[in-house]
Amino acid sequence: MNAPAKISAITSLATPKISAAADRPFDLVVLLLPGFSHLALHAYIEPFRIANTVSRLPLFRWRIAGLDARPIEGANGLSVAVDVGIDELAFGSDDRRPNQLAIVTGEPVEQQLTPELNGFLRTMARRAVPISAVGTATWLLARTGLLAGTRCTIHWSRLAAFAEVFNQPRISDSLFVKDGQYSTCAGELAAFDLAVDLIGSHAGGYIAQEVCRHATVQGQRSGSNRQTGPSGLAFAGVSDKLLMAMRIMEENVEFPLTMEEVAQRAGVSRRQLERLFASHVRLPPVRHYLRIRTDHAKRLIEGTRMPIIDIAMACGFTSASHFAKCFRAFNGMSPQQCRAIVPAWVGPGLR
Repeated sequence: MNAPAKISAITSLATPKISAAADRPFDLVVLLLPGFSHLALHAYIEPFRIANTVSRLPLFRWRIAGLDARPIEGANGLSVAVDVGIDELAFGSDDRRPNQLAIVTGEPVEQQLTPELNGFLRTMARRAVPISAVGTATWLLARTGLLAGTRCTIHWSRLAAFAEVFNQPRISDSLFVKDGQYSTCAGELAAFDLAVDLIGSHAGGYIAQEVCRHATVQGQRSGSNRQTGPSGLAFAGVSDKLLMAMRIMEENVEFPLTMEEVAQRAGVSRRQLERLFASHVRLPPVRHYLRIRTDHAKRLIEGTRMPIIDIAMACGFTSASHFAKCFRAFNGMSPQQCRAIVPAWVGPGLR
């Protein structure tokens, strides 16, 4: 079957978008940095390969970019060859600029923004190239200043630190967020969802659905879906009121609410709230709230160099001794001991 016949066959089943998409492949460039997640990389790229397969058309093409021409080693020790360097992309003609730049970083992301990389990202931004940050790459993009005032997300383990370090009130616990020129994604398997969303925008909903079906994924997930559910909770058959109460607790860490206030906002009585926690969480609501706050503190200790007393206050503790006692009860160590085992790369450059 020749190309026009292929287009005709697929458009009869799909959407008018597909014929336009087939005229010229959508050009993706994926910038990898050392220590990147292979899971995130392939979760992002494979949907585009599948889209080409199910449509029988070259809808998408992709290239791997690096800081130079050397292979890039991922977190699992496996290396990936580079197709193009950032210099070639930055100084290439406008008619060869990519349709999308995605960034997949590794750890320590805090040390990966070199002057050359900063200049490249800002050049791509000036040239109006849409940029997607996958996982911790949100941190990298924020360091350039390009995300100022932009709604965004990052992997849940970095949410607390990101909000404090960048004073970013528009960070959310979502799978992915699109805001103008920039898309940010939680990384790992959420990269699949971001890719499918792009496929739907470029090639139509039918192809996006077929990609999910081919990948044995039960439907396309919305970017607004939360990355994680409430800690320590089995989801099946759980009361919506309990989920709401837990979300209220998670959203009020710095200035904790009373249990009466939590219950009122969740639309239940204090006694109903206690029964729900006893049935599903096996902890009193006060104790669960305390665990949420100490977990938040632990992520700040691990992800920032904020002074311990500042972290205590950011998590609603007015007494350093009370904070230390609660932290030890849930983590088996003091805040200072936790800070002592933080990797050396989490340093002053964060602030």
